[in-house]
Amino acid sequence: MPSPATPDALTDLPSDPLQRERDHLASSRAALRAMREDAQALDISDVAGTWVTAEVLRKQVERRIAALADLAHTPLFFGRLDFLHAISGDASEGAGGERFYIGRRHVHDAEGDPMVIDWRAPVSQTFYRASRKDPMDIGKRRRFGYTGGELTAYEDENLSDPAELESASALLAAEIEKPRVGPMRDIVATIQPEQDEIVRAEVTGTVCVQGAPGTGKTAVGLHRVAYLLYAHRERLAKSGTLVIGPNASFLSYIEQVLPALGELDVAQATVQELVRHVEVRGTDSAEAARIKGDARMAQVLRRAVRSGITLPTEPCVVVRGSRRWRVPAYELVEIIEELASRDIRYGAAMEALPQRVSHAVLLKMEQGGEAPDDRVQDAVARSREVKALVKACWPPVDPAKLVHRLLTDAEFLASCADGILDAAEQAAIRWEKPGRSPKTAPWTAADAVLVDETVDLVHRTPSLGHVVLDEAQDLSPMQYRAVGRRCTTGSATVLGDLAQGTTPWATGSWPEALHHLGKPGAHVEELTTGFRVPEEVIAYASRLLPAIAPGLAPATSIRTAADSLTIRRATGEELVAAVVAACREALAHEGSTGLIAADARLPLFEAALAEAGLAFLTPGTETTAESRLTLVPASLAKGLEYDYVVLDEPAAVVAGEPDRRTGLRRLYVSLTRAVSGLTVLHAEPLPAELG
Repeated sequence: MPSPATPDALTDLPSDPLQRERDHLASSRAALRAMREDAQALDISDVAGTWVTAEVLRKQVERRIAALADLAHTPLFFGRLDFLHAISGDASEGAGGERFYIGRRHVHDAEGDPMVIDWRAPVSQTFYRASRKDPMDIGKRRRFGYTGGELTAYEDENLSDPAELESASALLAAEIEKPRVGPMRDIVATIQPEQDEIVRAEVTGTVCVQGAPGTGKTAVGLHRVAYLLYAHRERLAKSGTLVIGPNASFLSYIEQVLPALGELDVAQATVQELVRHVEVRGTDSAEAARIKGDARMAQVLRRAVRSGITLPTEPCVVVRGSRRWRVPAYELVEIIEELASRDIRYGAAMEALPQRVSHAVLLKMEQGGEAPDDRVQDAVARSREVKALVKACWPPVDPAKLVHRLLTDAEFLASCADGILDAAEQAAIRWEKPGRSPKTAPWTAADAVLVDETVDLVHRTPSLGHVVLDEAQDLSPMQYRAVGRRCTTGSATVLGDLAQGTTPWATGSWPEALHHLGKPGAHVEELTTGFRVPEEVIAYASRLLPAIAPGLAPATSIRTAADSLTIRRATGEELVAAVVAACREALAHEGSTGLIAADARLPLFEAALAEAGLAFLTPGTETTAESRLTLVPASLAKGLEYDYVVLDEPAAVVAGEPDRRTGLRRLYVSLTRAVSGLTVLHAEPLPAELG
């Protein structure tokens, strides 16, 4: 493969090829501006028939205008495909090959001819999957290099030329290794064949991606959303899409990826935001949280919801005019038992019960010679006698009040959990100091999930078209159920790494997790080739795998970086100063720096950095060219990336968790956040598992 052509390396090349590409970029940007101006000039005042349709149309036009924005520092196209033969339907007979520019969005000229093809279009698939072994009719694949939004280089692969030797793409490597300042970037220019297969998987299927650090699993999930919205926009526009992340810092880090790809209508949330029915103000012990997150709690809650159902012992007598219609108790019992035996929501059954009783009354009326219609049946269903029966036999359920009673009333909990939870488990989940009411109760994060389960037992949770669940390994079975309720009629993309499970209830296997999610038939893909974490760093972190995830294969990396791993020991008195000095060293390089420390040691570094005059950010705050240092508690490091990472006292990171396996997993996460270099500083001995 030829070396990348750059302005400084064109002495042996004519300047015309690079200039022609720059001219095409300028023309494409002008065409995009024209497309946006056309959208802004649309007059829709007399198009819609009603104010409702006018408002819908106005919002659609606004979204169209926003999606056509030209982002100055985001390349409009990043590749070019030269086909050997014509592939478009309107190509003239006998025509030669065609050329397509591949970019982040579709751009056409005034005649409607494409100037840039959306990376999600079927023709673009060959850009990611063509190889020398299978050129897919590609004569030449060209990659472009940019600096500050300006096209500065190109690189060609002549895939159909057997004489050209295969070599690694320098521009591809440069794009992967770009310094990380600001939020997470899209990887649309660097998607690998195995990633592309996941991105373009069918919308009807759920895909689970087990990905080692640096394999791009989060980016793959986000690009899959963008692809599905392109390929199935009408379907997903009606049902909605949602990205679920582990915390607000993570969501802040990834929030610019989809807008950069022109997708503005994808919601983001944490699991806790999904189940925000009560105000969380308390915390559970690890054991209580584990039990509350156990799937058995769903059975306990189902019993609790239905505990108020009682069978009548007296008939229901309805007065209509001068006549009285009597439904005997045994018929009422049959109706209630039949509803209770069906797999329908408690609230739906409660709404059906008065109609069923009313129907029984109408049968009596018909037998008595009357001819009642639907209006009579509705009137009977709303009658005082039927309402009283329903309230007594199938009383309404307030989910928060029910869970509050369950966690405060030992006798009630014992009756609902009999044969499901033992006495010790029941005692572990009961509140020591219960509030007087649900409004003042010490709700925990796990309790909120129980309330959400109860809400769904009463009334079905609406389903979305597609849900992306990232860092999924940390969810409890009950949290999986909460997410699964949001995509019962849709599909999901599940992303995670079993080795990075840092909760006491972290899942042990993906089949188990997918079962609780309600997607037992989902396909599991494994990504083991890293593109971001240097090989020296990932190999060092992988020493922990036998202790934290013995079934996983060690990850590898395509990136090698000299001196990417440094391990230094300091005395206890010198350690904080050595960490601050290491941060200064890292900041001398281009890009972002993350200082990761055990949560309990954060105050030490807040004071030390301030004293040293080093300004620092908190996770979730966007880094800039002026502010490139972030102080990261180990508990929030998951999913984040920095060019350089300084890791303080690994033993403290391990000790900060309730058990050693979880602590070692937290350390594994912390060790794998660096893209260019990792410096580990310690005063205590390193964990034995690191060798």
